[in-house]
Amino acid sequence: MSDTPPDRLSVNPDSPYYDAALLERGIGIRFKGVEKTNVEEYCVSEKWVRVAAGKTLDRKGNPMTIKLQGEVEPYFRDDAEA
Repeated sequence: MSDTPPDRLSVNPDSPYYDAALLERGIGIRFKGVEKTNVEEYCVSEKWVRVAAGKTLDRKGNPMTIKLQGEVEPYFRDDAEA
């Protein structure tokens, strides 16, 4: 595995940007310099994150999200295992 997080990643298994191995490794997100723990999806090149809007769910049971624009800095929470 590389030490650079992907440009785009989602926690939703139905998304084409979902990657279970990367999520198990642990990804942290800094959005506008602030640590975010409720990020559902992010894109570094387009500079946006989708965050959960409270505990509200859509009709399929997925969290309702809000798209926020700004600087996104993903990082791995731990080192890659050899």
